[in-house]
Amino acid sequence: MNVKLPDAEIGKVEEFEESIKEDLTLLGIHADQITYTSDHFEELYQYAIKLINKGLAYVDDTDVTTMRTERMNGIESKNRNLSVEENLQRFQEMLEGTEFGLSCCLRAKINMKNPNKALRDPVLYRCNILPHHRTGDKWKIYPTYDFACPIVDSIEGVTHALRTNEYRDRNAQYDWILDALELRKVYVWDFSRLNFVYTLLSKRKLQWFVDQGHVGGWDDPRFPTVRGIIRRGMTVEALKKYILTQGASKNTVMLEWDKLWASNKSVIDPICPRHTSMLKLNIVKASISGGPEVPYSKDLPKHKKNPNVGTKKTWFSSTIFIDQDDAKTFGIDEEITLMDWGNAIVKSINKSDSDPEIVIGLDLQLHLEGDYKKTKKKVTWLADTEDVLEIVLADYDYLINKRKLEENDEVKDYVTEKTEFLTSAVADSNVRMLKKGDIIQFERKGYYILDDDISTTSVPRFNHIPDGKASSMASKAASGKKN
Repeated sequence: MNVKLPDAEIGKVEEFEESIKEDLTLLGIHADQITYTSDHFEELYQYAIKLINKGLAYVDDTDVTTMRTERMNGIESKNRNLSVEENLQRFQEMLEGTEFGLSCCLRAKINMKNPNKALRDPVLYRCNILPHHRTGDKWKIYPTYDFACPIVDSIEGVTHALRTNEYRDRNAQYDWILDALELRKVYVWDFSRLNFVYTLLSKRKLQWFVDQGHVGGWDDPRFPTVRGIIRRGMTVEALKKYILTQGASKNTVMLEWDKLWASNKSVIDPICPRHTSMLKLNIVKASISGGPEVPYSKDLPKHKKNPNVGTKKTWFSSTIFIDQDDAKTFGIDEEITLMDWGNAIVKSINKSDSDPEIVIGLDLQLHLEGDYKKTKKKVTWLADTEDVLEIVLADYDYLINKRKLEENDEVKDYVTEKTEFLTSAVADSNVRMLKKGDIIQFERKGYYILDDDISTTSVPRFNHIPDGKASSMASKAASGKKN
C-alpha cells in the first residue's frame, strides 16, 4: 500500500505528516511505501510545459481580485490568447522568480463560459519564493492541488480516487487534466463526509483552535481526529465497526455522536476492570462500628461477570470514605449496602455548622447479616489507608456551541467558553498498576481512560469516556450545565 502525504509549509509540515502517520498506525494501517507530491515536482513541471506547448495553458499576470471577478462572470483574461512562445517565456520567469514572474500564475485554458466554474481556466501553478521543507530553494513555482492530484494519482498507479463530494464540481477538471496530458484514466468515486453535531472537521478550522490555544494539539481529547478520540477513550475496533456500519454514502448527513460512543461502550464494557473513586470535595469520613481493628485486604474480581479480567486488592478498615452525594441522602437508622462488603446501618450523621446540607461525618454499624437485596442504596466506598491515590477526573464539552455552523458563520463567534472540567478525586490503590491508555470503569461514575504515565505523574488524569447516553452526549454549554 502507498500512502501519499500532502506537502505543507515549513513549521507545520512535521505536525501534519506525523499526525497522518500516527493516525494510520493507530488504525492498524501500515504503509508499504510513503510518497510525496514533491517527489514528482520535475515531472509536474514537464507536464505544465506540455500543456503550454499544446496551447492548453497560459501565464496570466491579472491581479487576484480581477481574476476572481472575471471567472465569476465568464470574462476571458487579456492574456488568454498569448502565443506559446510568450507563455513559455513568462513561465520561465515564474520559474526564476523574477519580479514579473512573481506576479503571474499558470492557468489551464478550458472554457470561461462553462456553467461549472471549476472549468473556467483554473490556476495550475503559483509562485512561492519561500524554501520548501523537502526540496529547499530548488523551486520557486509550485503546482496547485487540482493540477498535481490527478497527475500523481495516474502515474503512481491509483485505480480509484476516493474523494469527498465537496470536490464533485472539480471532478470534470480532474478528468480534463488527464485527457489533456494523455495520461491513464483514474476512476473518481466521491462520497459524503461524515458530519457530526457540534463538530468541525475542516483542517483549517481545527488548526485555528490549535493556533489560538483553545486545545493542546491535534491529539486533544476534544478534537475529532483519530488521535483525539482515541485519547478520549474510543477503541479502534468500535471506530472501524461504526464506519463499516455507516458505509460510503453520497448523501450529506448530520450525525449524532451517541451511536459511535454506544458502540464503543459495547466493546469496552465486557473487558474493562472496575475500580473505585471518590470526589475529594466534601468527601465524608465514616467510622464503622464492628469494623476490623486492623485494616486488611482481600482479592476480589476486577469484573464480576468476566473472571478473565483478573483480581484486585480491596482494603477493609474501620474508617472509610464515602462520596458527599451519597452521604447526604442517608437517614438515621437506614440500612445501606457497602458494595463488595455488606450492609451497614446509619447510626449518626454529622453536618456542617456553616452549611447544614453538607455532611462532615458518619457513624455506621456493620450489619453483614443484612440482606443487600432489600436495601435501596448501594454505595461505593474506599478504606481510609495510605494507599489511596489522588487523581484528576477530566470531562469535556464540544468546542463549539452551535449544532451546525452555516457557511457564513464565523467560528470565533461560536467557541464554547469552557470545554474542560477537572475534578479532584481519590481512587483505590490498584490503579497504580495501570498503564497510559488503559480503559477502566470507576463504579457508578462511568468509563475512563488513563491519560498519563502513573510512574512519572504525581496526580494522574483520567479522561471520561462518553457512553452514548443522552446525559453524556448533551452540550454542557447549550444545556447551561456548569461544573
